[in-house]
Amino acid sequence: MRDLGSLRRRRLLHFFIVAAFVTGAASTAEAIDPAKDFKQNCSSCHTIGGGRITGPDLKDVTKRKDRAWLKKFIVDPGGVIDSGDAYALKILEEARNVRMPNVAGMSNERAESILNLIEAESKLEKSQFAGIQISNRPFSQADVDHGRRLFTGEARLKNGGTSCISCHAVGGLGALGGGKLGPDLTKVFERYENRRKLGTWLSAPATETMLPTFRDHPMEAEEILPLVAYFKSAAQTYEEDTAPRGLVFLLLGIGGAVGAVLLLNRFWRRRFRGVRRSLVEASALPEEPVAPSQS
Repeated sequence: MRDLGSLRRRRLLHFFIVAAFVTGAASTAEAIDPAKDFKQNCSSCHTIGGGRITGPDLKDVTKRKDRAWLKKFIVDPGGVIDSGDAYALKILEEARNVRMPNVAGMSNERAESILNLIEAESKLEKSQFAGIQISNRPFSQADVDHGRRLFTGEARLKNGGTSCISCHAVGGLGALGGGKLGPDLTKVFERYENRRKLGTWLSAPATETMLPTFRDHPMEAEEILPLVAYFKSAAQTYEEDTAPRGLVFLLLGIGGAVGAVLLLNRFWRRRFRGVRRSLVEASALPEEPVAPSQS
């Protein structure tokens, strides 16, 4: 009887362990939505049916290359490129040597889900990942001015995103007109070639610093349009800021310190002269006679 009870307890424990493992695996699979995964990690460089951005249009990509190769490339693009794979090198050349970054935590299962999503979206008349739709109307000066205010933070982004100036600079904003954490964006419009490509990238930026910032605070289309207008105007008007901003801050700091010393010296000299004058005047007064002491 004792052996039978022990056996039942072991079977019950085994059942709970298996159930917990299956539940955990299922919840992990459900936690990663393929559409959200694609938007956060792929849509800044790829569309599905919207044409090339930095990387190729992925519509019907599973018809152009076998799934095994695609999964391998999605999981470890750097490794495939470094291996000398001819197709990977062709993609790299067409992307103007911009490498596809390795996505943290990417697995064969996630890659498979993304490929299933691409296949399904490729069959639609228009995919939700065809890229942001930006008006083709000519940019106005009002667009440029609004874009500048959004860049500098004078106008706040609707969904609470961080203003561009926190990390980036643009020509024409002055010596202290921008951050240095990210690249100078004066010529970014020229690098992306047109408003659609730049607008699509701004809708889901995937750099290491911008992805966590804008994942839950994406920019709206009505904000992207004036920003693109501002970047186009900057590219046509200004040169990239190549001044060593650290040196500028150093020189300003030295200048401020010298100014403070001069101001303090001027104040102190006045005070010193005032004290000295009273001492000199006191020493010039005739000494009062000392009364003789009476013994």
